[in-house]
Amino acid sequence: MKVLHFTIPVPGERNIIVQRDKMPYMYPHLHRHDEMQLTWIIKGEGTLVVENNMHPFRSNEIYCIGANQPHVFKNEPDYFSGDLEVEALTIFFNPNGKLRHLFELAETRQIRSFLHKHRTGFMLPEETVEEISGQISLIEEQGGVEQLISFLDMLRKFSAFTNLKELSGISEMAGFSEHEGIRLGNIYNYILGNYARQITLEDVARQAHMTPQAFCRYFKKRTRHTFVSFLNEVRINEACKKLTDGTFDSISAIAYNCGFNSITNFNRVFKSVVGKSPSEYVEEYFLHTYEAAS
Repeated sequence: MKVLHFTIPVPGERNIIVQRDKMPYMYPHLHRHDEMQLTWIIKGEGTLVVENNMHPFRSNEIYCIGANQPHVFKNEPDYFSGDLEVEALTIFFNPNGKLRHLFELAETRQIRSFLHKHRTGFMLPEETVEEISGQISLIEEQGGVEQLISFLDMLRKFSAFTNLKELSGISEMAGFSEHEGIRLGNIYNYILGNYARQITLEDVARQAHMTPQAFCRYFKKRTRHTFVSFLNEVRINEACKKLTDGTFDSISAIAYNCGFNSITNFNRVFKSVVGKSPSEYVEEYFLHTYEAAS
């Protein structure tokens, strides 16, 4: 078996499966499935892990996960207390199943090329979310030929977008065993749930039932990250969310709340991960938001 293979429940003989979820938190385990997954996050926030890459997610964002690509939408710890709720609308489709014959037609060559080029996932640009979320809602309401036509029209629009944010590189995790998938999922969950405190290599190795030395070799081989680089990316992803939600008191407060023990270290790691300083990141984010709203 492959890493935590998840079977999508298919009503009847549907080839386009639409699923609306309202729940306390998203499915919390690293998993994969044969279908591509297009998810509109209507309400909720957290960290999207795709293979060994991390992306902060918020309400009103749309992500496409590739077929057989290990992933998990991991909500913030507050969601597991039972006081919050997430909502998502997802379309599943298998480009290598019965739909394969449709995508082999000359008329759909552009769509086929797009799906192949972006088979490791992407995030839709903010300015396209209103239009595409409306089309996802329409597909949910439709059935039969009308649904298929709207689905193809949506994919056609995707193929015209030029500024898509890629979620991952070439897949290296799809061939992992189920046991390895569970172990990596547990490691990810532990780090994502404890990033704000001073966790050590020994703490994480203990979760994997390994010595620190064995854990370092295992983790680097399977994720191309050291424990420290992965932890830093988790912390910086969380810092980016806090910097742009408009409620933080100061950059130094965010640094300490995300597990850094000095503002100097935070600034250095932030620039190495993001490519700019925290203040530059905030300035560019709100400038882009203002321009998009104008």
